Amino acid sequence: MIKILAIAGAALAMTFSANAAMTSQMETALVSVCKAGASNRIYQFNYTMKSYHINKSRIFPKLVCNGESFYNFALNAGADKTAAKIAPYARGTVTIKDIAQTEQDNDLYVVNF
Repeated sequence: MIKILAIAGAALAMTFSANAAMTSQMETALVSVCKAGASNRIYQFNYTMKSYHINKSRIFPKLVCNGESFYNFALNAGADKTAAKIAPYARGTVTIKDIAQTEQDNDLYVVNF
């Protein structure tokens, strides 16, 4: 009986670890990106992006800062330079998805600070 419980516990632990949200390092990086984007300083924004090795085309369509898409967050913060810089990554893009693809990558990265 104990052996069955141990196996069930291990299976549950693997299930929950596979569904973990985001690490503290990832959250720190995304909060830094949101803050740098709101500052409207392109040099600071570029430095933050490079220091955390962030891929613009993967993050900006999915990044949500304080309940808004990053593009709208930057515009509402008055950061028009930052919004103009990320506009090609954040607006409607054409994507081709393999219908046989099994991995789902539709997660949003939501950060509130």
